[in-house]
Formats: sequence, structure tokens, C-alpha cells
Amino acid sequence: MQSSSGSSPFGGQTSWLQLAGIGLVLGLILISQAIFIVPAGTVAVVTTLGKVTGSPRLPGPNFKTPLVQATSLFDVRTQVKPEQFSTLTKDLQVIQATATVKYAMKPEEAGRVYETIATDDQQIYPRVIQPSLLKALKSVFSQYELITIATEWNSISEQVQDKVAEELQKFGYVTVQGLDLTGLQIAEEYRSAIEQKQIAEQQLLRAQTEVLIAEQEAKRYQTLNSSLDNQVLYKLFLDKWDGQTSVVPALPGTGAGSMSPVIVNGR
Repeated sequence: MQSSSGSSPFGGQTSWLQLAGIGLVLGLILISQAIFIVPAGTVAVVTTLGKVTGSPRLPGPNFKTPLVQATSLFDVRTQVKPEQFSTLTKDLQVIQATATVKYAMKPEEAGRVYETIATDDQQIYPRVIQPSLLKALKSVFSQYELITIATEWNSISEQVQDKVAEELQKFGYVTVQGLDLTGLQIAEEYRSAIEQKQIAEQQLLRAQTEVLIAEQEAKRYQTLNSSLDNQVLYKLFLDKWDGQTSVVPALPGTGAGSMSPVIVNGR
């Protein structure tokens, strides 16, 4: 009599199918972990057991070693950040304004940024841009008095941008693409003084312009008078003479009686 506890003839085959299914699932998981997509406008830093490996990965599909390598994304598009600040002028007056800086991280520097200063792009502004921006603002505005700052705002903005770019160039992490200064706030009594200075400068410019015009007119009349002699005047008269006038000036240079008029029609 045969025992009913014997194994099924299909038992071994079923176990192999289960193992194959598990292996397939594990393989798919590993493949999905090995392939990653870098979005447009970003680069990826790949680390192997915490250490930066190779150059930053560019947008598109990329590969990494599952369970061993990790990725960190950095945005390399232009960023626009407004920064409200207050600082002292050369004459120790407090001004407040807003500095809006436009910058972009250099894609090739993403690995160095990860190693030395920030593990994601959200830390770049407070750790890299902001300190250099505030330093440049204080450095530039401390060189000018308040009235000069208010009247030469555009040129001072350019100086701040150049100073920020110079500070950030020391590190080489980012490029400065623009900087705008807006919303200047000063004390009311100094605002009135600035307006009076601008009015005085406009009046001075108007007076200088009027003097220049008068000098040019005087030179023009002086040149005209020096070129008018008797022969020129006589020629001008003949050009305008209508042929009916009875008295005509004498022809210049005709002797002692040359100043006597010429009588026309026997008169």
C-alpha cells in the first residue's frame, strides 16, 4: 500500500517558477533603481557611498549603481531673488531699498558645490549669494553721500552689480546676470533737500545753455559784420533793386565822389 504523503510530481517545477518570478521582480526593481531621469534645467551630482563620483550628469536618462550610488539635483536656470536691505551712507544716513539679483549656478561646478558648501540648490542663495550681495551693498553705499546716491541711483546700481560679480568670482560657483535696485527709502527732510538740489542744477543748466546760445549768436553777427563791406552791400542792393527806385547808392571804389548817389531817370 502506497503512502498518501508523497510529494506532487509538479512540486519542484512550481518552486522554480516562484523563484524565477521573484528573481524577475527583483531584477526589474534593480533596473528601475539603476536608471534615473535628470529634468531639463538641472544637473545631477552622483555620489558613491557619500563621495562625489564623476562629472555632473546632464538632462536626460542616466545610469547609476543601485543601492550604492545616490543622486542630488541642482537647478542651473536663472534664479531671481529680491533682498531687502538697510545700510549707512558716507554721511552716516540710513537708507533702505530692495536689491533683486539674477544669478545662475555653473553646471560644471555642481560637484564642487556639493562637496564644499551645499547639498541642494536651496542652500546656494543663503550660503553663497546673500553674503556677497550684502557685502557689496555696504561697500559701495559707504562711499557716497545720501544726495549723491539719490541723484545717481542708476550708475550706483551698476557699481553694486560689478562688485557682487567680483565677490562671487572669487569662488566661481555662480554667474551674476543682473541686479536691480528699487524702492529707495530715505528720511523726508533729506528728500526735500535732494529735490532742491535737483531744481538748482536744472536752473544752472538752463542758464549755461542760454549763455552758450548768446555767445553763438554774438559770434555769428560778428562774422557777418566783418564780411560786409561796401561792395558786398552794393551787390545786395542790386540783387534786391526793383528797377523803379529813383535813388541808387553810388558804386563803391569810384573815386572821391563815389559816395554820392546815382540819379536814375534824370532825377
